[in-house]
Amino acid sequence: MTALTQDRNTKLALGDIWEYPMLAATVAYAGGIAVLDASGWAKPGVAATGLVAVGRFEEQADNSGGANGAINAKVRPGVFRFANSTSTDEITQAEIGDDCYIVDDQTVAKTDGSSARSVAGKVINVDSLGVWVKVGLL
Repeated sequence: MTALTQDRNTKLALGDIWEYPMLAATVAYAGGIAVLDASGWAKPGVAATGLVAVGRFEEQADNSGGANGAINAKVRPGVFRFANSTSTDEITQAEIGDDCYIVDDQTVAKTDGSSARSVAGKVINVDSLGVWVKVGLL
């Protein structure tokens, strides 16, 4: 392609809800952390490396009987409250602004678990009910 020489109508995606093809034999529940694996398939967050957190599942996505990509999952990027880890991995007010890490599809932790967890997103706030995390690619 060459550089523009006139105006162009460049399309805009607002990014409210994105759809990603689901991993085979997988069920994701509404409200859970949504990730993409190394092959780009959507699945619930787990403690593993190489995952990309893309947001929160908007509704249950049941691909338990399907092949890779048989269904799409609806995912919303944004700031969401997830459960806080415990003990030395509990996120405190001191971690606001830091990355936090995926423990499971509803829990985040302060550390990467000795390089065993992927980044969930940025800690935005912490309260008595959990951790507010900015999750997603936008």
